[in-house]
Amino acid sequence: MTEASIRALMVEMGRRLWERGLIGACEGNLSVRLDHDRILCTPSGLSKGHLRVADLVVIRPDGTPVHGGTPSSEIKLHLRCYAKREDCAAVVHAHPPVATALTLVGETIPSGVMPEADLVLGPVPLVPYSTPGTEEVPDRLEPFLADHKTFLLSHHGAATLGRDLPDACDRMESLERVARVLWLARSLGSIRPLSPADASVLEAAGLHGRLG
Repeated sequence: MTEASIRALMVEMGRRLWERGLIGACEGNLSVRLDHDRILCTPSGLSKGHLRVADLVVIRPDGTPVHGGTPSSEIKLHLRCYAKREDCAAVVHAHPPVATALTLVGETIPSGVMPEADLVLGPVPLVPYSTPGTEEVPDRLEPFLADHKTFLLSHHGAATLGRDLPDACDRMESLERVARVLWLARSLGSIRPLSPADASVLEAAGLHGRLG
């Protein structure tokens, strides 16, 4: 894809996340690895539901600005993901309501319950809380990066990796849908896990943190 088409796609994906309630106001941030030396990301302080192509920011892998305004305050999280995962081409950070609510009670998405969870999300770690916008955020995330592609950030939201931007956005959307199903199931009774045999098949097929 050309940079122009990736910019248009990022605007579209930002609007999609906003319209589906996965981010609100000026929350959330998206980024894409354009090449080995440039990363395209959303700017600080603007609604992702109303972005224009010209609003997007280009930076170096070390955070040095190349073109545009000020990158998102959570860009440190994105840069650490790219530094530690060569297979990662896109990162999404959002605040999906039900998934984030799980973190407030110290829970995450269990494995071995829903095929979608195991195949699309893989194991979902609950990353300990850190002050948003600080270096502590990627530091707390890093121990989980090698083997996971979906993360719940305690009291903060979620992050997903992707082989491209639609893949990362789809994973974020699936995370919230799975969280909603679990919430509904618990209102009806106890959750019944898959059989150990079925769960092991899904675990093998999901390939944990691999992005395909």
